[in-house]
Parts: sequence; C-alpha cells; structure tokens
Amino acid sequence: MKKILGMGNALVDILMRLKSDDLLQRLELPKGSMQLIDEDKMRAIQEATILLDQHVATGGSASNTISGLARLGVDVGFIGKVGSDSIGDFFKVDSFENGVLTYLLGSQLPSGRCHVLISPDSERTMCTYLGAASDLRAADLSADMLRDFNLLHIEGYMVESHELMLRAAELAHGAGMQVSLDLASYNVVEAHKDFLRDYAKRYVDIVFANEDEAYAFTGKHDEEAAREIAQFCSIAIVKVGKRGSFAVSGDALFRIPAAKVNCIDTTGAGDLYAAGFLYGYARGLSLDKCAKIGTICAGHVITFVGAKMDDRTWKSINAIVGNF
Repeated sequence: MKKILGMGNALVDILMRLKSDDLLQRLELPKGSMQLIDEDKMRAIQEATILLDQHVATGGSASNTISGLARLGVDVGFIGKVGSDSIGDFFKVDSFENGVLTYLLGSQLPSGRCHVLISPDSERTMCTYLGAASDLRAADLSADMLRDFNLLHIEGYMVESHELMLRAAELAHGAGMQVSLDLASYNVVEAHKDFLRDYAKRYVDIVFANEDEAYAFTGKHDEEAAREIAQFCSIAIVKVGKRGSFAVSGDALFRIPAAKVNCIDTTGAGDLYAAGFLYGYARGLSLDKCAKIGTICAGHVITFVGAKMDDRTWKSINAIVGNF
C-alpha cells in the first residue's frame, strides 16, 4: 500500500457552545461567518470564552485528510508548523495518538487555531487565527521529510506562498512521489488561478475540488468542469454536495451519488472524501471504487459536528471499505 504525506495548516479546532448570541455581538462577530482573525482578536475571544466548556480537536484541511487516512490504516505523515504553547503540544500529541508521523517545525508565533462558536440554534461562527501555521516556508522543507512516502497531499491554502508550493512539488518529484492537491476554497482559486492551473499541469496527479472551486478553476460546472480539470492532471474529482461527485481520468468518467444520511454538519466532508479516495488509491483500487469510498467517508462525517468521528464509526467504515 502507498504511504501518504500531507502538508498544510496545523490548526486546532476549539468548539464552544454559547448560551446566547450576546457574546457574538459583544465581540462584533457576524453570526454564521467564517473569518481570519489577528492575534489581538484571538486573545479577545479567548478571554471572553474562558469559562465555557471547550472541545478541542486537530484541524486543518490536509491534517483532517491525513488523520482520516491513518484511521483507515494507511501509513501517513504530516508537515506543518506550530508554536511553543499548549495548542501546539495538543496538535503533536493528538496527531501521534491518531497514528500520524509528524514533521512539525517550531515558530515564534502562537499555534494556529479555529474558534468555533456554536449558537443555541446550532449555527456556527468560525474565527481562524493562522499564527504559526502560516509561518511554514520553502526553506523549512527537506528531502528527508519526504523519504519513504509515495504521495504528497497538499491543501490549497498553502498557495499563499508560491515558493513553498513549488519547493514541495519539486522535492516530491525528485523523490519519485505523486502529488495530490485539494483546491481548498473558491476565493483562493480565484486569487491564484493562473498559478494553480500551471502548477496542476506541471506537478499534480490528482486534483480535488468542490463545485465552487471547480467553477473558479474552469468557468464550468459538474461533468464539464471535471473533464477540463482532468486535462491538467491524471485524475480529477469534483464534489457537488448532495448531488454526489464526478471522477474523471482520461476517457473514464463516473458519477457517484451522495450517501443518503441525516446531515448535521458538513465540516470536513471534503477532507474525509479525499481521505477515502486516497485510501482506495493507495490500495490500487479502480477510479469508481476510490470515489465510492470517498463518498462513504464523507457521508459518515457529516452526521457529526466537526471533522472527527468516534472509534465506533471508524470501525464501521473500515468494515465496509475493507470489502472493496
């Protein structure tokens, strides 16, 4: 089975349930928004929520995918950056306990975290402080980190540093590795479209995109978008929410229906789809089977709040996908 290495923002999700929306108004946080915040705002949120019960879990797109792969039995690693604080320590320990070999470099900045404030009506307001996670640089990468892995999975948020992205891909190719890329966010694609199209053409074997990201990349929808993305790489995946997904490689195209489940929270659905797909790919399974396993993993995670699932659910998933 192939071994997979991830590179992305090392974040910790901090989930808190609010008794009312008064705190959101006091902190001037638009309810239901998702925004990047600076250190001052992060400290203000910490002080205002210090008495609330908090649930913490490792987060970040590539980290979620790699953690999912580990739970599926794949040998995995992760490259990221954390600060010298309790948040960074938690990321290290939790990753280790999940079976992830980490290459976590240190930063003078506080560790990255995402405060998830859950209103009484279950709507979530998310505030992300990137901190140390955004401090990862091209010079931090070395060939030794990639040794013994077969595929490098990169989250699209890393594109804020073109130099980092190029260095990672060049090291991967130099090590004989394949590269997969999750486009991460439509606004990221819009801001870096020319670079990403060239990058995919030169370096990437597998591209994952949701429908908004695919449209930003191609100006097309659904099957047409998937077919165009496949002109830039070997395999293109376009996820279209409750309508399922398209998987294209060469002349082969599969449309996989979404899982019929009671959706509670879509957080992590794309990350776990990628985990399931790459698990099938690591096993050498066919394109349609890889996409079906991705759908199974995504279908399970959306029945939870957040991007993490319990042991019982993973046991069930492993029992299902082991028969593919």
